[in-house]
Amino acid sequence: QVQLAESGGGLVQAGGSLRLSCAASGTSFISDAMDWYRQAPGKQRELVASITSDGETNYADSVKGRFTISRDNAKNMMYLQMNGLKPEDAAVYYCHTNKWLRDYWGQGTQVTVSS
Repeated sequence: QVQLAESGGGLVQAGGSLRLSCAASGTSFISDAMDWYRQAPGKQRELVASITSDGETNYADSVKGRFTISRDNAKNMMYLQMNGLKPEDAAVYYCHTNKWLRDYWGQGTQVTVSS
């Protein structure tokens, strides 16, 4: 059974940092692109960052220069290093992949940023 599990969320002051982790299990994701999404209350889920199987990355304009996505294929892990956090970054963060033409999501991890 394919599962994604996020961790690392929490409460941080504006300007602070957090590192989110996504543990993938059930199969290898070495050949799959993976993403981080976020959803704030009353807003649509939005793509934050993506990383291909080759390690190419892409970021939403709102997080460029502050967030870094990475992956460790040997461990089936993906990470999101978030620096310079702003109150508008507060949301539930989800990891995602599409495998076998099906979307897989984690349960989400809450990030709260105090001003």
